[in-house]
Amino acid sequence: MGGRGLPGRARPEYEIVELGFDVPFPGAAMQPWHRDFPMPPDTRRQRRLTSLAFNLTTVDTVEEMGPFEIAPGTQWGEGDDFDHGMFPPKERYPRYQARAVRKYPRRGDISGRSALTVHRGTPNVSTLARPVLVLGVDAPGAGNAAHHDMAVTREYWENLPASVRAHLPCPVVETLTPIRQKHTIEGLVMGAE
Repeated sequence: MGGRGLPGRARPEYEIVELGFDVPFPGAAMQPWHRDFPMPPDTRRQRRLTSLAFNLTTVDTVEEMGPFEIAPGTQWGEGDDFDHGMFPPKERYPRYQARAVRKYPRRGDISGRSALTVHRGTPNVSTLARPVLVLGVDAPGAGNAAHHDMAVTREYWENLPASVRAHLPCPVVETLTPIRQKHTIEGLVMGAE
């Protein structure tokens, strides 16, 4: 996203819009192929990605834990016929399956991707959860902060470096209260193939 101390270069602007855990628990079902949000106009018209998702893995992933599966290169497919702009028709599933790559990260690994890349979680048939910390980052004007309810306490905010606060557009509150995420795959569509 940007280098530190590069002479003659402006620091890129970005916003941290999501910080949360995705936790496929034992018994998690196969997710439908999906994007995390509809394709924005800038991506459709200019082939410009306006957001990135970084996954930070907290356990060593094995097949039984339901690894994350992606269909590389699908971030550019328009998806005009996707349900909610996110879920492709089931007749297209074989195309994604043919491209599918399962990810087996180890604890501490970090990966970056476009949330527009068609992907899914696979069944967790183990006895262990597979928690992944997800950090979502937007370019100016991308608007994905509207899908999330991040907040920090005043004490926490005051202890963050100014360089972090400059990229964290979230409410500063006296006390954190539990939130229910606005953006859930399960809340829109969930089912087995």
